[in-house]
Amino acid sequence: MIDRRWDVIGPGSFPAHMHMALDEVLLNEVISGTRPPTMRIWRWVERALVIGSHQSVRNEVDLDVARGEGFVVTRRMSGGGTMLCEPGRTITYSLYLPETMVAGVSFRKSYALLDAWAVAAFNALGVPASYREINDIISPRGKIAGAAQARRRGHVLHHTTIAHAMDVELLPRIIRIGRASLVDRGVRSAEKAVSPLSWFTSLSCDEVAARLLSHFLGEFPSRESGLTEDETGAARSLVASKYATPEWIDRLS
Repeated sequence: MIDRRWDVIGPGSFPAHMHMALDEVLLNEVISGTRPPTMRIWRWVERALVIGSHQSVRNEVDLDVARGEGFVVTRRMSGGGTMLCEPGRTITYSLYLPETMVAGVSFRKSYALLDAWAVAAFNALGVPASYREINDIISPRGKIAGAAQARRRGHVLHHTTIAHAMDVELLPRIIRIGRASLVDRGVRSAEKAVSPLSWFTSLSCDEVAARLLSHFLGEFPSRESGLTEDETGAARSLVASKYATPEWIDRLS
């Protein structure tokens, strides 16, 4: 993690499908050498349910409740379970890097390695955070954040979604955790207690995101950067051709 200089892209506000597409675009930029290893922090501008690449929408989402509550359903390119994301209540960051930067570390252990800086940042805020394999940042009261990965052509996309605040009673109503499968396809989300950051800090969601950004910049050789017009244009094209299409979102339904 420390032997290469990083680009750091500060919080950007985009619709859910656009965030999914930006992950693919930026991973490809790092693969091609157009960018060095890169970290990006997201802002959410709409309520979204983000399902894993290998999940069925019908199995994971109560679509009637989702529509009633104004949630968009989107599918990311990485695996893992469904995440509930909301404006001003959720923080997500992505890391795009060569696999050589986690060489000698097992796939399982790489999650903790790539999230260790965030755990340290939370500890510095007074949050009693630690790591639980394979992919959760936790407190003594439950899950704070969950990570997922995709690996392509010798490179890693690692992204982590953090609950700053959450209606914990809405979660089981809208995500079909523990309910019977409707189709015999896809990975199911695990049932885990959630403990949002707001239980432990009075800082706002934006303030926590700023602290995370500052911690990363102080921890690793890095420079602040931004998205280029070519990158956002490529992402918009991917939204239209892939991430907003029923063929992608409902491909395991």
